[in-house]
Amino acid sequence: MTPRILVFAGSTRSGALSGKTADAAMKELALLGADVTRISLADYPLPLMDQDLEREKGIPESAVKLAHMISAHDGILIATPEYNSSLPPLLKNAIDWVSRVKADPQGRSMRAFSGKTVALCSSSNGNFAGIRSINHLRAVLVHCQAEVLTSQCSVPRAQEAFDEKGDFIEDRLKNAMTKTCRALIEHARIFSTRAEV
Repeated sequence: MTPRILVFAGSTRSGALSGKTADAAMKELALLGADVTRISLADYPLPLMDQDLEREKGIPESAVKLAHMISAHDGILIATPEYNSSLPPLLKNAIDWVSRVKADPQGRSMRAFSGKTVALCSSSNGNFAGIRSINHLRAVLVHCQAEVLTSQCSVPRAQEAFDEKGDFIEDRLKNAMTKTCRALIEHARIFSTRAEV
């Protein structure tokens, strides 16, 4: 079975390096035979997570749509930038809202990330390649009961890492992305088979 993989970046800024990393992942996943959906968090605008707001107005529609989008896929790949040694507020806020989405009128949590296979990528302008951000993101997703893969692709000096076609210049990064995407497809295929049983 062809696994369905959802790809998005933790930044919506025009020309964002995490966006370029997500695009590189999308290409690699497609080459490896996955059915890839690439989205932007800009299409799911959300207010800051606020339980008073949730109590007064309910879960925002964009959070519900994003949770269902995540649930509809066998695996997820997230490419995060690094802000002040951690993940960006846009990404954290989206995860926080998705974790609040209910599965039914009785108020049971949908748990969109629970058991879902997730691969992580990171990028930064510096030599650390966003590894502090990716480690924080990993901890958040594990708390949400996602199965976060060990294999990852972290891109240092990302402003110099891509050619004019958006492909990695260095073989080391190409290989890391291939390894990460291949692991995601293999684990997502297991997840989708398990879900069908």
